[in-house]
Amino acid sequence: MKKQESGESFHPVTVEDHKELGRRHVERKKTAVNDALQFPTGDRFDEDLEEILNSDAEANGEVVVIALMDCDKFDHINKDFGPDEGDRVLIELGRYVQKCLPKEAAVYRIGGDEFGVIFRGTTEKEDIFLFLNDLKNNYQVATPDGVRQTMTIGMATAFEDANRCAELIRKADGALYRAKLNGGNRVAMAKEEKMVPKTSHYTQDQLQRLAKLAKREGIGEAILLREALDMLLKKYDI
Repeated sequence: MKKQESGESFHPVTVEDHKELGRRHVERKKTAVNDALQFPTGDRFDEDLEEILNSDAEANGEVVVIALMDCDKFDHINKDFGPDEGDRVLIELGRYVQKCLPKEAAVYRIGGDEFGVIFRGTTEKEDIFLFLNDLKNNYQVATPDGVRQTMTIGMATAFEDANRCAELIRKADGALYRAKLNGGNRVAMAKEEKMVPKTSHYTQDQLQRLAKLAKREGIGEAILLREALDMLLKKYDI
């Protein structure tokens, strides 16, 4: 395929051309929503949360809560009404969340139809839960067929549910996933998890290297394994 000058369109010919066109389309759609909202993105969410967890927030008695939220049945919007309508719903959702948040909270565009919020201050987690429930209940965006769109939220509390960034996000994501399984259109808190022992799924060499890594980083082996499994599940979009 002949390279094009900047801004010049091209017609896909080979399989690779079609893949490249698909990549450009995805990137353009991401940019359209991000440009409209001007929210910090997922990388910034991780960085800001990491900084808070490594600060004196816990010692100062601050309440730090994260919330992950997304649209219910968003694939249906893109499929039945087109990607432009999907963009409109995401932009309106983002603006709605930003308008309703208290001043000590920050909203981020995580990716896809997911947004993240970091709450930091003196508001107790129970009050944040009630706020998020009201946020969900008062969400009024509708699709062209007049159906009211709904949202689902998972939340986790720092220093209570987890002390590490990846673990805290995993807890909130688990709450979001559980809420989705229960029908969506709800808010769920992270909950204590039942852990299972390591099994013969791992080789002796893997376990020895895991133990070495855990000792070097000062982190429990179970936490490292959960983080690794989370990355695997995200890789395959599960």
